[in-house]
Amino acid sequence: MTKAIALVVAAGSGLRVGGEIPKQFLTLAGKPLLRYCLETFLSHPRVAGVRVVINPTYQALYETATTGLDLLPPVHGGQTRQESVRLGLESLADLSPHLVLIHDAARPFLDAATIDRTLDTLATHPAALVAVPVVDTLKRAAGSFSGLTVDRNGLWRAQTPQGFHYNTILSAHHAVMGRDAEMTDDAGVAEAAGIDVALVLGHEDNFKITTPADLARAERMLNPKMSQAFEYRTGNGFDVHRLIEGDGVHMCGIKIPCEWRLEGHSDADVALHALTDAVLGAISAKDIGAHFPPSDPQWKGAESWKFLAHANKLVQQRGGSITHCDITIICEKPKIGPHRDAMVTRVAEILGIERDRVSVKATTTEKLGFTGRGEGVAAQATATVALPIG
Repeated sequence: MTKAIALVVAAGSGLRVGGEIPKQFLTLAGKPLLRYCLETFLSHPRVAGVRVVINPTYQALYETATTGLDLLPPVHGGQTRQESVRLGLESLADLSPHLVLIHDAARPFLDAATIDRTLDTLATHPAALVAVPVVDTLKRAAGSFSGLTVDRNGLWRAQTPQGFHYNTILSAHHAVMGRDAEMTDDAGVAEAAGIDVALVLGHEDNFKITTPADLARAERMLNPKMSQAFEYRTGNGFDVHRLIEGDGVHMCGIKIPCEWRLEGHSDADVALHALTDAVLGAISAKDIGAHFPPSDPQWKGAESWKFLAHANKLVQQRGGSITHCDITIICEKPKIGPHRDAMVTRVAEILGIERDRVSVKATTTEKLGFTGRGEGVAAQATATVALPIG
């Protein structure tokens, strides 16, 4: 049985769904949207490997979304979907795959049966297009009015994955390079290169998330408890670290260049430590020291975003989500204001939530106490968590 490589295209900005985080990294029913299709491919016995095409701007979001998954290293995409796919295909050359399945990251409801039908079709055809027949009556618009009815016989709605013999689709992409018309999918690339593409029956659930309404529909499909009530819990966290000589302070997941650093067993990110404790407190899951004891050498110098991501995962495992977090950093130095936007963005990335659900503030103690003397930095945080009842 010939195995295939899955190439998942996740290089777009995907902002039409709303917010400032690309849709493929938004949290969907407790985990990143991208992760759903990746887990489906990884669990399929006929898929030998999975590679994701990403925008390098969102490398950190990708790493957070795919933590723990046994994926091939990602490859950077291009300016268009067509270019991103071509770069992804070229990156697979050293693996010499026979078959490749190209899938949109924004389609989380891919099922194993669709993968099987696609691969079975590729046993006798060089290219396969997953699609569903059009069942609604089609109308051609005449301005703002309904015009003529369009005959729907023989019309299908294209989905992904689209499957190909690897060398065939790579050659097709090279053949259409430089043409003015941009192909919207890889079946179009194959057709433009003169390759016959066989139809494979898809599934109505395998829809592409594009709008906020699509995201809400997906949430309802994945979370049967959405019809039930949610309870909202609040947790608080507080942490302190000493300032010593160094080359920069880690704060809210970014490094502020300066002549100090925070002393601690990990990277001593006082703000993320406080927020991690706030999240853990909201779900009554002890504190950061219980999960990542400072006596354990494996956490020496560890990046604190991993602690927060772990706390977030515990929330997600209970079917919940973090709806808002508020961090207050208390210090005389370094100055927080110039870095506030970057901090908000990074915390939102780690948690997979929108930026407007993250607040970062800074204050001083008017020269009083250890923070006033510049001896250390303190942080307090509050997290609001939604958990399903029952």
